[in-house]
Amino acid sequence: MKVLDRAVARFCYKHPRFGINNLMLYIVGGNIIVYLLYLMDRTGMLLQYLLFSPELIFRGQVWRLVSFIFIPSSSSPIMFAISLYFYYFIGSSLERQWGKGRFTIYYFSGLILDMIFAFVLHFCGYPSAYIGITSYYINMSMFFAFAALWPEQRVLLMFIIPIKIKWLAYIDAAMFLYDIFAGFSNFPLNLEPAVAILTFLLFCGSDLFSYIFHRRPYRSSSNVINFKKAAKQASSSQTANRSTRTYRHKCEVCGRTDTDYPDLEFRYCSRCEGYHCFCQDHINNHVHFKE
Repeated sequence: MKVLDRAVARFCYKHPRFGINNLMLYIVGGNIIVYLLYLMDRTGMLLQYLLFSPELIFRGQVWRLVSFIFIPSSSSPIMFAISLYFYYFIGSSLERQWGKGRFTIYYFSGLILDMIFAFVLHFCGYPSAYIGITSYYINMSMFFAFAALWPEQRVLLMFIIPIKIKWLAYIDAAMFLYDIFAGFSNFPLNLEPAVAILTFLLFCGSDLFSYIFHRRPYRSSSNVINFKKAAKQASSSQTANRSTRTYRHKCEVCGRTDTDYPDLEFRYCSRCEGYHCFCQDHINNHVHFKE
């Protein structure tokens, strides 16, 4: 898992422009467009043209490789709006924390693993009508990653009950396991939730185990960075050392600055004591400062 993490960080370091900015905005926008078209579709055939079908993909309908992620998760307007807000919130949070490159790789890795799972079933003789993969489990793998990053953050369940993210993640994990074991009569179709769990473990497994066994989460939700103060301290340090080239942010690991790399994203680590800035490639891959 750590090997994959280093490989992703190295790739993002070498290709700082890689990734889709505001990826979840495009996905949410696509969902809204399809939902509106669905409401206007009197024949009820629209969604049939968007479903993932290995058999039809091999016949040339290649848009189905992507179109199924835009199928609305609910026909209820209220539940549809809540789910879109939820997915956009956790997706954009992950992109800000990881950077667009890592988040893009994470999301499309889940998408590709899900498609591989469907194609394997197709080649094993299962009819395409029974291979109904959706974006639900892909999006829920994002939620697990969000919960691993901010396990102590509280949200309002049903907009009323405050609850920590980690408890919601435990409940969803239990539901995933229930879906797997309750649907064992449909084996191996019941293994789709396991594919989403695999995506999460590949990228976040080592840190999850660190949190479970050593109680060391990614970051403490109670330690909030004052970005204005951090930027002011960075500016003061530049003034004190006039020989240093003017910049606002400098990575503590690789030394890259926002002057030399204007397209690179910089963040302050909330687990480090004091204000220490890191680039998008090292924000989750560095030794934390202890003052």
